[in-house]
Amino acid sequence: MPGIKRLLVVVDMQHDFVDGALGSQEARAAVPRVQALVAAAEEVVYTRDTHQSDYLDTHEGKHLPVPHCIEGTHGWEILPAVYRAGARVFDKGTFGSLPLAAYAAAFDEIVLCGVCTDICVVSNALLIRAAAPEAEIRVVAAACAGTSRAAHEAALATMQSCQIEIV
Repeated sequence: MPGIKRLLVVVDMQHDFVDGALGSQEARAAVPRVQALVAAAEEVVYTRDTHQSDYLDTHEGKHLPVPHCIEGTHGWEILPAVYRAGARVFDKGTFGSLPLAAYAAAFDEIVLCGVCTDICVVSNALLIRAAAPEAEIRVVAAACAGTSRAAHEAALATMQSCQIEIV
């Protein structure tokens, strides 16, 4: 439909979540699906989990004592296989990005994919829903991976109950 502004949000597809400190087979399996979405997207933006060397002293670090996505390290970098050169990146020190939600509010259709479904994908999807209550928001389940299969499914159900379409 002409005039519709569409946005793809790729959440935290970083080495540490795919093939590093917190990587998983499910996250690795999502990579080709994310690649296909990026290739087809009109506009794509990325979130990048960003921590500092004092991570273990932070609130999150005390609850998840696995250093990951330390700024400037290989694990912090977005996978080249899914990155579109020149795309906007929202660095975030917590699960969701308020600046991303504000940016996404200008779009009519927003699609999310990435990791972890039950932490950062759901956080960003709900923030975007709050910022853009009339937008069509979708999450591509097969292009996401959670901390476990059960957590992934629970997050999808939560988003669906908040009027985010799961495809």
